[in-house]
Amino acid sequence: MFLLDSRVIYRSGFCVFLMLGSSLFATGSEVLNFNRDIRPILSDKCFTCHGIDEDSREAKLRLDTPEGAFRKKRRGKAALVAGKPDESELWLRIISDDEDKMMPPLDSRKTLSNEDKRLIKRWIEGGASYQKHWAFESPVMPILPPGQGSEIDRFVGSVLKKNNLQPSPEANREVLIRRVSFALSGLPPTIQEVDRFLSDQTDGAYERMVNRYLDSARYGEEMARHWLDAARYGDTHGMHLDNERQMWAYRDWVIKSFNDNLPYDDFTVEQLAGDLLPNPKVDQLVATGFNRCNVTSGEGGSIKEELIFRYAVDRASTTAQVWLGLTAQCAACHDHKYDPISQKEFYSLYAFFNSNADPAMDGNSLLTAPVIKVKSENYEAKIAEYNKLSNGVVQSMKKLPVWNSYQDPAGNKSSGRIEDTEAIWFEDEFPNGAKVGSSGHPLTLVDQPVFSGQKALKRGGKEMAQDYYESGAAPLTVPSGSRFFLHVYLDPKDTPEEVMIQFHGSAWNHRAVWGADIIDFGKKGTSQRFVAGPLPETGKWIRLEVPGEKMGLKAGMQIVGFAFTVHGGTAYFDHFGVLGSEDPTTDPKASFLAWRKARQVNGVPEPLRQWLQEGVEKERKPSELALLKDYYLTRICGTLGKEFEAKRTELTKVESEQANYEKGLPSTFVYRDLPKPRESYVMKRGEYNQPGEKVEPGTPSVLPTLVKTGKRATRLDLANWLVSQENPLTARVVVNRFWQQLFGIGLVKTSHDFGTQGDLPSHPELLDYLALRFQANGWNVKALIREMLLTKTFRQESAAASPRWDNDPENRFLARGPRFRLDAEQLRDQALFVSGLMNFKMGGRGVMPYQPPNIWEPVAFGGSNTRFYKRGNGADLYRRSVYTFFKRTAPHPMFANFDAPAREQFCVKRERSNTPLQALQLMNDVQHFEAARGLGERAMKSTSDRGKRIDFIFKSVVSRLPGMEEKKIIARFFEKQFKKYQSAPEEAMKATTFGESEPAKDLNSSELAAWSLVANLILNMDEAIVRN
Repeated sequence: MFLLDSRVIYRSGFCVFLMLGSSLFATGSEVLNFNRDIRPILSDKCFTCHGIDEDSREAKLRLDTPEGAFRKKRRGKAALVAGKPDESELWLRIISDDEDKMMPPLDSRKTLSNEDKRLIKRWIEGGASYQKHWAFESPVMPILPPGQGSEIDRFVGSVLKKNNLQPSPEANREVLIRRVSFALSGLPPTIQEVDRFLSDQTDGAYERMVNRYLDSARYGEEMARHWLDAARYGDTHGMHLDNERQMWAYRDWVIKSFNDNLPYDDFTVEQLAGDLLPNPKVDQLVATGFNRCNVTSGEGGSIKEELIFRYAVDRASTTAQVWLGLTAQCAACHDHKYDPISQKEFYSLYAFFNSNADPAMDGNSLLTAPVIKVKSENYEAKIAEYNKLSNGVVQSMKKLPVWNSYQDPAGNKSSGRIEDTEAIWFEDEFPNGAKVGSSGHPLTLVDQPVFSGQKALKRGGKEMAQDYYESGAAPLTVPSGSRFFLHVYLDPKDTPEEVMIQFHGSAWNHRAVWGADIIDFGKKGTSQRFVAGPLPETGKWIRLEVPGEKMGLKAGMQIVGFAFTVHGGTAYFDHFGVLGSEDPTTDPKASFLAWRKARQVNGVPEPLRQWLQEGVEKERKPSELALLKDYYLTRICGTLGKEFEAKRTELTKVESEQANYEKGLPSTFVYRDLPKPRESYVMKRGEYNQPGEKVEPGTPSVLPTLVKTGKRATRLDLANWLVSQENPLTARVVVNRFWQQLFGIGLVKTSHDFGTQGDLPSHPELLDYLALRFQANGWNVKALIREMLLTKTFRQESAAASPRWDNDPENRFLARGPRFRLDAEQLRDQALFVSGLMNFKMGGRGVMPYQPPNIWEPVAFGGSNTRFYKRGNGADLYRRSVYTFFKRTAPHPMFANFDAPAREQFCVKRERSNTPLQALQLMNDVQHFEAARGLGERAMKSTSDRGKRIDFIFKSVVSRLPGMEEKKIIARFFEKQFKKYQSAPEEAMKATTFGESEPAKDLNSSELAAWSLVANLILNMDEAIVRN
């Protein structure tokens, strides 16, 4: 039961503040309200020394609770005496002139204004009543105010009425569709979309237009952009080398989740505890990447325990900020100065994340465990297709006569004769299926000089250069008594200092060198780097030989790759192979028993691998022996003839394709806990190596009690607690951020801080209504967004008379429509979209669009794989900005220039600055100028009429036709530029060839250059860079 007053709702003994007045403070005739009028003063001026933090509390006095403030000391007065300022020590200290007694003290550099003092005195005179902070009270469904329009409109209208304000008229349709289009897709509407909306004069036209954008795939990309700021998503580790990390599958999951309208409670649970759900799906595991987005380090000398501690602090702080809107990280070193979060409670929250299975050191690796493969939707069908092909080949092999006629020579004593063998490993090309890589110039096979066959391999470079492979081909077997040979021709005009051959078994650990021995591969003086002799004679083919044992190559070893390597010159390689001598009874390529004894498990699948490792001593079932023999004959045995080998090559090709397909599947970071949880402690002063009191996973006591499903609370318990009906913060926090996204500012301005230092809600009843309705509707994000967009409040025109702007510059009372500058990504995407250059491909690794030179290099370490910016080409240059590769230590300059965060930590609200550099970038940046040319080209192709071309460009960018005067100005501007370029065609050519895309060859370059400048002009209009 509650009583409704124009100012206050009384519920369960607490006064829950509702700010409905236009002033931040009460006037002399108004009833004072603690949360509105007094708490902000005490929080700012007093709580640092007289708040929750016991360690920094002065004089053992607490002013954040009535118990502390009214407690009478043994000596002297109580800080507060209800109704009696002159007996209240707080008031006496405030008005004291004694520098030793006055409060706040001089050294605090905080002062109270006369208005502050007046309010405090009135408050004490009125009884000095306290209230619990509004955000920690459960929301209550308020009584719907009278009025017209939607529920949201009526709450807004109630506040407008109490402040003697009127709503603004509805914006015209051109403004509305552009406003909605940017809000939901981050792009302007097309001319066709504008015309469709303008021509639809039936009831529900606006709602249908909103629904079209909600159903677009572009919606998820725009919504995800805001969430990725909060999640601190990036494509690099963020510290030290800032190397690339592969977790773009998480970004794609966020986009898909918004497009699929995943309920926000599920969205929460899957990110915080998807791995703890029963039989989690791949998508739910990918979602846990949220807690792997934090910056990590692989720097040598770092302290393992410190990094693990820092990661857990980051994850706890991010969770509290993103879902609860609380600055919990302030309690990492001491009790929170302002909010009721003790240090012990922070470390109880930290304990949920202190058993992470990921290592302290990221290894500067692309993938740092735990990771998973992200299988596509057609994965099972693709694998079934490969299995069908390979099974078909195997069946055809079994039909050949040699299959049934094979006899193991180990069981036939007459087969035990020694045979000399020669196997050619390279002749004209690398082994079939080999995935060849090169360092230096690309793989080059030449017709001259050639030792034998049709081709020889040419390899050269100023320093180390090589051609190699380490996957894709069938393994090659080292014979007994192996002696490797190769033929080398050294260029007499560019003689290398050294030539080398390398072999990959389980690793690149086997090499032979001829020459200077300066390539720093392997350990010098060992089989990893055996010096086989001096450089051979130049200008002629020379045969080089080296015993396999000198390179650590033992009989039966499986070789999965080899390399031809040179240093400082050019060499040709041909006719490379190995000599050996084999006893068929002991040769794994001839004898099934010998193969089993050799335990050659490389590439063998389970359970056959395990059976081989257990050796021939363990008795096997007939069915197991049959499976082993089938594998041996189809993939290992080398004595079955050419027809059988041809079939094996066919099988190898299929299996190689399947292996490459599976290898090509992206992996992504996921979150998991250790099997045994780490112990967690309150860390004294926030020091990683100063453990104090032991803590268990838990939540702040000021909020509802956490329900545990077991003896120890889990992350799943935490996630369910966050989205429980009882939690007063989660729904409020997220609906406020969605409101901020659409209206430019939240109902709570400090969307990052719902604590006592944060701003009070401008429309508290509306906030509670939205939060409760969001929960009641099953946390349906699209329904919430739709409800906000369909309001008259959102549809108001943003233009207003000066007094309205002067009295409410931030539009807190919502007496006009939202108007604010577009975000960095929206500005770039708008230019690409209207140019016709945009590539709408979704997902995948981040791309490298244009950016100025020398952005990454100055901040990069020498060994970083993101030291040098390697610009993309073709369609990659024109992808949406959400897919731009995000290097944390050097974000794309467009993003940094327009206030995007570096994502080194969470960000739930971007700032908006105005600088000259922004204008210079929009006018001169390659991406933007190329886009302007693309738009000019589209205009020229759309019509031959100059006036209609102006209309086309104008409407493409700002969704309306230009006014008569605007059109005249643009026409004069065009004529001026056209004449200039006609007299300087070389300048016109420069203006139309910015960027990689080529201008249409059938268009006059001088005219195209002039239209490009017209497009550039319109793209830089104030109306183009803001959302009206």
